[in-house]
Amino acid sequence: MTRTVVVRLDSFGDVLLTGPAVRAVAAGSDHVAFWCGPRGAPAARLLPGVDEILEWEAPWEGVAPPAVDPEDVGGIVARLRAGAFDAAVVLTSYHQSPLPAALLLRLAGVRHIGAASTDAPGSLLDVRHRRLPDRHEAEAALDTAFASGFPPRPGDDGRLRVLPGPDTAALTGNGPYVVLHPGASAPARAWSPERCTETVAALADAGHRVVVTGGSGERALTRRVSAGVGVDLGGRTEPRTLAGVLAHADAVVCGNTGPAHLAAAVGTPVVSLYAPVVPAGRWAPYGVPSVLLGDQHERCADTRARVCSVPGHPCLESVTAHDVVAAVGKLLKEAV
Repeated sequence: MTRTVVVRLDSFGDVLLTGPAVRAVAAGSDHVAFWCGPRGAPAARLLPGVDEILEWEAPWEGVAPPAVDPEDVGGIVARLRAGAFDAAVVLTSYHQSPLPAALLLRLAGVRHIGAASTDAPGSLLDVRHRRLPDRHEAEAALDTAFASGFPPRPGDDGRLRVLPGPDTAALTGNGPYVVLHPGASAPARAWSPERCTETVAALADAGHRVVVTGGSGERALTRRVSAGVGVDLGGRTEPRTLAGVLAHADAVVCGNTGPAHLAAAVGTPVVSLYAPVVPAGRWAPYGVPSVLLGDQHERCADTRARVCSVPGHPCLESVTAHDVVAAVGKLLKEAV
């Protein structure tokens, strides 16, 4: 019996992008555990092929990581050792190192560890994969799984996928609709509330019913943006419910944030309000029709800034409500 652990320790959207790689690992394993952080755990629970979740907040991940605690580190090593894993695939973004996780896996007795690494891994990796330049994160993760000995199952299309969501008509109402998700995990990736509010009105004027979504901490934002015109679902959609809402939408309008990848995973076209702080070629909505809006050549490009350093946030504020309405119309026309 082959037991494998897949590692991705950062955000919700990043975990969703590992979906094709997880399915490849599941095709060659009897049991798949997903080792993730608290921000990624809700996404890991949505992925087909995952049998077990190991949640742990790593001191080398996130905006405000915890301090290194020897007892806490010893605890995750003990949990990994108890899992008796035969193999591990450590998945990271192009700018991250897999070696801290690989060290803990080695301490836990995992015999075969694969990852993409630009740093010399010493004895920490059995497979040191070299990532292809400018590869999308979903493709790069699948490449790493393949190099680690887990080719995809024949017939797998390599697109993002999640477990089926619930019927959400009681939340959204009957009939077609467009989702607008105004929030983002980093302020630099968010369109202004004013632009979002204008867009809800413009979409309604164009004949679209609009559903506004947001997390529990974004209720004030979604209430403002829906402005009595859109259906306000702020704080009412845990991840699986949100997947259902997005799956039944004609299109989703949002920034480069988790719901964009969740929309892609349920096959819904995306109008991506994309701030260029990270490259679109690596993180744009994957495998679905999409329209990318936003100046990709602004001064903030490739800075990975969380807060915009350019006055007026021109990369996104140059986008108008009319631009979004036209992009939604283009996607709906292509879907006919």
